[in-house]
Amino acid sequence: MKQTLTFLLLAACIAGYAQGPTITAGTKAPEFELKNVDGKAVSFSTMGSVKGYIVIFTCNTCPVAKGYEERIIALNKKYGPLGFPVIAINPNDPSASPGDSYAKMVDLANAHKFDFPYLYDEGQKVTTAYGARNTPHIFLVKHTGDANVVVYTGAIDNDPEGGRTDRINYLEQAIGAVMDGKDPAVASTKAIGCSVRWKAR
Repeated sequence: MKQTLTFLLLAACIAGYAQGPTITAGTKAPEFELKNVDGKAVSFSTMGSVKGYIVIFTCNTCPVAKGYEERIIALNKKYGPLGFPVIAINPNDPSASPGDSYAKMVDLANAHKFDFPYLYDEGQKVTTAYGARNTPHIFLVKHTGDANVVVYTGAIDNDPEGGRTDRINYLEQAIGAVMDGKDPAVASTKAIGCSVRWKAR
């Protein structure tokens, strides 16, 4: 029953189409300045002195994204103090997904007490620049000097349903490698989740 429910939820979410290629490890991370749920503008430079950023394209409505909410909160609590804060970006256009409006984002962030930015990508320009395809879709960015470089893209782990005993934490492994001064052994995995909801063209 659980597998059937998961299949049906995912099938309901896969509508949409990709807008361009997903950027890969070694690529300079596209800059952005987007409105946070507190009304303030957030960019890489507003995050203070950091070692990197966990950029997560996620949303209010996708069942897979909802299943990862607590893990995303935990990631920020664990790695934010170590210099890798979470920056969450909602890639969905509200005309295609009304539950992902800015007002609904504010409600969700308040209800779940998000302690990280949750940004509204009006016009989906940042989503297009990164080539984000799913919710959630991860881009681990390393900050060195004046450069912000993507070092890992893909999934948080291999456990979208949240019940595996053999969970592989791809993102945490990548962060650990960067903290040790190394490149992640695995620089890319397949992001699993709902397709981004694009504005009709």
